[in-house]
Amino acid sequence: MKRRDFLKVSAAGAAATAIASPAIAQSSPEIKWRMTSSFPKSLDTIYDGAVEFAKYVAEMTDNKFQIQVFSAGEIVPGLQALDATSNGTIELSHTVAYYYVGKDPTFAIYASVPFGLNARMQNSWWYQGGGRELGNEFFKKYGVIGFPCGNTGTQMGGWFRKEIKTVADLSGLKFRIGGIAGQVLQKVGVVPQQLAGGDIYPALEKGTIDAAEWVGPYDDEKLGFSKVAKYYYYPGFWEGGPTVHAFCNLEKWNSLPKSYQAVIENAAANANAWMAARYDMQNPTALKRLVAGGTQLRPFTNEVLEACLKATNELWMEISANNPDFKKSIEAMQAYRSDEYLWWQVAEYTFDSFMIRSRTRG
Repeated sequence: MKRRDFLKVSAAGAAATAIASPAIAQSSPEIKWRMTSSFPKSLDTIYDGAVEFAKYVAEMTDNKFQIQVFSAGEIVPGLQALDATSNGTIELSHTVAYYYVGKDPTFAIYASVPFGLNARMQNSWWYQGGGRELGNEFFKKYGVIGFPCGNTGTQMGGWFRKEIKTVADLSGLKFRIGGIAGQVLQKVGVVPQQLAGGDIYPALEKGTIDAAEWVGPYDDEKLGFSKVAKYYYYPGFWEGGPTVHAFCNLEKWNSLPKSYQAVIENAAANANAWMAARYDMQNPTALKRLVAGGTQLRPFTNEVLEACLKATNELWMEISANNPDFKKSIEAMQAYRSDEYLWWQVAEYTFDSFMIRSRTRG
């Protein structure tokens, strides 16, 4: 190559590098965001879902995208996490959509509703069955976009100071349960009570309430409920597979490079799987400890479950008559649930039922 041609090639290469370098830098900017949780640090699995999410984001961006996580109350109270995200006070929140049924009961459908979807079905509906499109179409009205970022699996039915054998036993029962599940139980005689997690134990101890639900054995053991209520009921039919969401302010989301948007989606999916796996690991040993300590496990009777299912379907009809968003979402969820259980009764349920019987036979 002639010296003159070599210089031309070198100059062209240098110019291309000069153009490309800033473009690459701009596509991976250094960003620092904040995320508020609806949970205290002491509930280390549900809270740490946010911590895992932030860790994945940092690792996938070589620490260029950093998210600082704050527990409930450090920036805003736990039940105001969505509001703070919606109004731009903070970029992200880690919370459960059913906390916000006071704004619109449609929120609950994308977390968990009575006799809804279990955890696997919830994920299937969101990722493959149209739930993501429906959910974010609705969330957009509140200035946020949502991503599944944790799941507890089917929760327990709660701690009771007396046995519940019939629907009549629910009459006048002061039960710490909120949101849309509280509206269902109110139809069968329960008096729902809205209490923050830290207020449940003293209320049960003093008899201000007769029963309370939280999550499951691992978290409930930490909160000490077995010391003040003897009977532990299952299943929590109002939370068959509650999704914990990472909500992002929509304007902030739209300002991100596409690569960072992909990072957030994948980090949330990782945290979603992490939380479910961790609860499945922790709950069996916690349940063994509780039972060894004197906790009395009790299933809800079919009479109670059937009455609550009837009340649930009545409530869905009442809400749907005046709320088109709710009607659209609940009908889509119910149709998906029907097909899922058609499949589950063939393979999943049959296999699990056999293995459970096999285990009890030793």
